[in-house]
This record gives sequence, C-alpha cells and structure tokens, in this order.
Amino acid sequence: MSAFWSAFIIIITAAMLVGCLWLLYANARGKPGESTGHVWDDDLREFNNPLPRWWLNLFVLTVVFAVGYLALYPGLGNLGGRLGWTSTRQMQSQLDQITARRKAAFAGLAGKDIPALARDPSAQSLGKAVFLGNCAGCHGADARGAVGFPNLTDKDWLFGGEPEQIVETITHGRHGAMPPIGAGLAPEAQQALLDFVPYWSDSRLDPARREAGMKQFALTCAACHGPEGKGNVALGAPNLSDDIWLFKGGREGVHETIMKGRQSTMPAHEAILSPDEIRVVAAYVYGLSHGGQDAATASGQP
Repeated sequence: MSAFWSAFIIIITAAMLVGCLWLLYANARGKPGESTGHVWDDDLREFNNPLPRWWLNLFVLTVVFAVGYLALYPGLGNLGGRLGWTSTRQMQSQLDQITARRKAAFAGLAGKDIPALARDPSAQSLGKAVFLGNCAGCHGADARGAVGFPNLTDKDWLFGGEPEQIVETITHGRHGAMPPIGAGLAPEAQQALLDFVPYWSDSRLDPARREAGMKQFALTCAACHGPEGKGNVALGAPNLSDDIWLFKGGREGVHETIMKGRQSTMPAHEAILSPDEIRVVAAYVYGLSHGGQDAATASGQP
C-alpha cells in the first residue's frame, strides 16, 4: 500500500473514532424532560432525553475496544500492530501444521508398492479420504460411476488397470474420443453394426447377423477396438465384447454413439494432489477392483 493511501486510511479511521466519541458526548448532555420544541398533533412532543447510562457506557467500551484492537493488530494502513500478526503468517502456520501431519501420516507408507498399499488398512483409509474429496464428484462415493464416468470397482479399464497405468491416469489425466462415423457409412453398413455390436456378448445372436456384423466391424471399427472388439488401452478404445458400457448401451445407445461420437476427459491431478496422495488414491482404486468386490453392472464402457 502506498504512503498516501496508508495515511488516508489512518486519518479516516481516527476521525471516525473521534466522531463516535463526540456523538456519544453530545447525546449524553440532554436533560430528562427537556423538549426540543417539536410538537405534532397539538400535544405530541419530542423530548431530548439523554441515552441511558448503561447504553452510553457500552458504546464507549466499543470505541475503547476498537482503539485497543488497532494498537495490537493491523488495521491502520501500513501499521502492523504491536503483535505483528498477519493473516498470511497465520495461514502459513496452519499450512505448516497440516503438512507436518500429512507427512507423519504418509511416513509409514513410503517404499510400499501399489498392491501392498491396497492391502494396507491405513493406506486404504487415506486413499478413500482423497477419493471422496477429489474423485467422488464424477465417479460417485461408491466409485461405481455414472453415464460417461467409468465404474472403478470392476476390472474393465479404458486405459489399463495396472498400478502404473492408474497412477499415470490420475497424474496426467486422459482424453478419450469416439469420432462420429455414421455419416460416412451406408445405411446397410450402419444396420449391420447395430444388429451386432449391442449384442456382441449374447450367445443367442443369429449367426448370420453376427457374421455380417463382424465383417463390417473389421472394416470400420477394428483399427481402434481390435479385431475381436477387446479394445485398446493405448487409445482408450473400450472393450465392446463384454456388455459394459460407459455411455448408453443397447441399440439406441450404440446408434447415438456411431452417429454423434463421444468425448470423455479425466482431468490431470498432478497440480492438485501430492505424489503421496496420488499413490494412496491409486492404491484405493486398485483395491476396489482386486479386493473381491462384486463388479458393478450399471455402468461400463462404450
């Protein structure tokens, strides 16, 4: 703050305090029953009675408190107050305490790999806390996802479910894209895909429909999803043969995906979470799909 504005604030503040004292003094000088001379409706008179003594003293104490506060704490321009307190210093002190507690909490987990952390109750507790604070908004508190947000409790992974792949996903984020290809397909090609892809895992599918669909799939989709539809973690292309869908499944959902395409983004968290937090939340997520829990069926990959 410049010297001018500092002086301006000091003068204004001092003038306000002096003005408050003057106003209190002026309102304490009246005499009980003394009329101001104002009369309404012939007999309704205004009196200049002084403030009650207890009320007056309360206001005076307020001014005294303000003077004491400004003497001890910053409030008068660039004057710091005799205690030297600043909000920045207090915030840094609190951050230092939080950092020290965090280091103590993670100290016993150093050197353990992700699978080991996934079996450690204390690491899982820390990981769950990080997950609820940073990931549950998209993936849900139970990590079972929603439409457009993957289920993390099953073994179906767009970009891979190995420990290092999960850490990479959390740290640097991911972006998946399914281009709209419907406009470039003949109606019979669209029909062949829609008769097959939504029902890939259904053993009751007519063999002729499956064969026609596989032929069209090999021409149109196999480059990303693989010749058997098992997906490609390098591209984030989902497995289409397991009946797990990130977006809407079924004939209608697959048709919408083919015609309009899909976009999904997992934001990078390297600027939000510390390396220790990334490791424990990765271990928590890894443990969800390797701890004997039932795989979610309500959401999946398209």
